[in-house]
Amino acid sequence: MSIIKKWNSMSLILRILIGLVIGILLGFTAPKAAWIGVPGELFVGALKAIAPILVFLLVASSLASSRGGNMEKFRTVIVLYLFSTLCAAAVSVFTSFVFKVTIPLTGLDAVDSAAAPQGMADVVKNLLKSIVVNPAEALVKGNYIGILFWAVVLGIALKHAAPATKAMMEDLAGAVSTAVRWVISCAPIGILGLVYTAVATSGPEIFMRYGQLVALLVGTMLFVALVVNPLIVGLTLRHNPYPLTLRCLRQSGLTAFFTRSSAANIPVNMELCKELGLDEDLYSVSIPLGSTVNMDGAAVTITIFSLSIISTFSACGASGVAGGSLMLVPLGCSLFGISTDIAMQLVGVGFIIGVIQDSLETALNSSGDVLFTATAEFKDWKKQGKRLPL
Repeated sequence: MSIIKKWNSMSLILRILIGLVIGILLGFTAPKAAWIGVPGELFVGALKAIAPILVFLLVASSLASSRGGNMEKFRTVIVLYLFSTLCAAAVSVFTSFVFKVTIPLTGLDAVDSAAAPQGMADVVKNLLKSIVVNPAEALVKGNYIGILFWAVVLGIALKHAAPATKAMMEDLAGAVSTAVRWVISCAPIGILGLVYTAVATSGPEIFMRYGQLVALLVGTMLFVALVVNPLIVGLTLRHNPYPLTLRCLRQSGLTAFFTRSSAANIPVNMELCKELGLDEDLYSVSIPLGSTVNMDGAAVTITIFSLSIISTFSACGASGVAGGSLMLVPLGCSLFGISTDIAMQLVGVGFIIGVIQDSLETALNSSGDVLFTATAEFKDWKKQGKRLPL
């Protein structure tokens, strides 16, 4: 019991780092012990299962009881989300042309292109269909655009409900939030399992063939996370952005890196927003919205992969389950007249290096959700003359 008490008395980040080190060591020394990775699967599964319910109840409860006055902050959050994504894409164009990468595709089969959108019309159509999907289906499948839409509708409809009904909604949201904290407390063991699986499955071989592409992706995403986003925050707040930036990367980005799921990291982000003292009416909507809208990492991936294939195409001549930002790579390639078959071969490369690419992308996206939500909140605080907790 004394060991457990000492363990629980340590900060969560320190415990996660310990789990990270142990997972790496076990991945190299016992790569065949697949059972070590099971806690990681359970941890991500639990986060993904509880997150849709948490978002739905928090948004509906917040809107039903809200006093209004958050529209300016919401506008600021949306502008920051979109502007940072645009900046990430611009930086990726620059790094892709400065550090040209040729990707070897010889002997690599193309991924099935059936799931890839054929144009922007398909992207918009799928987005609209996701919004009006059956609410129960949205909860089951973790469709956060649909969850947000129906939570907003229910929340507005409940604004004139009896006080007891609103209190019940708040109690349910509080109970789910408590359950989320219990799940997050298991993060060290979950991270241990996740990093073990990553190391045992991929090992150092991932750097052998695609080392230059990995280096370009890592370097570009780190530049966006440590230079571009802090610059946006600093100009918005007229304040040193790095205490907030580093805290978001440490507490949100670290878990997102290993869960590789923006949806699974929503509860972690909401907990961090609560620690920062942000308005629940704001972050209960902006965080799940950011998991879909704020896509700096996806912008980097799509841009670099689409531009990198031009070098590949010139060098080589004319000749799973797909998902995530990689499936938008063919759309980007089509702008340059690159065939879908070659584009889908490149998507195959993305799946090979996904343990790094997808992890970094999720960490950048998810930490940015908290970063820009806090920036919008702190900007409002400055107008009111409040002291920023930075």
